[in-house]
Amino acid sequence: MLRKQSYQAYQNNAVTTASGAQLTLMLYNGCVKFIQQGMQAMEENKYELKNTSIQKAQDIVQELMLTLDQDVEISQQMMPLYEYIHYQLQQGNMKNDPALLEEALEYVKEFRDVWKEVMKLDAAQQAQGARA
Repeated sequence: MLRKQSYQAYQNNAVTTASGAQLTLMLYNGCVKFIQQGMQAMEENKYELKNTSIQKAQDIVQELMLTLDQDVEISQQMMPLYEYIHYQLQQGNMKNDPALLEEALEYVKEFRDVWKEVMKLDAAQQAQGARA
């Protein structure tokens, strides 16, 4: 019990002290985790867990959609992709189709990996700026 409470306190602290970029990465990682959980539950015929996990992934995608800055051109290009991922999750959940979930998972992983690279580039630029 104490171990679980300590872990939850650690997680809460990580979220409250994270930068916006780190929070976005956490969202991507959470989405990947929940899609994978949903796929595993589907495979094991645990439909309630599958549904809960996929809905959590959908909620994360919706949060990512809400946080897009529509004044930035790339955001306008990302919105339809997020909508498509959300649709694939919804359809995969309703139809119990792991292929639809796998497609959504691959897109989310790709977004996450690109985001990690953006964070690295940003950190490198900030480090250069600090030296100058």
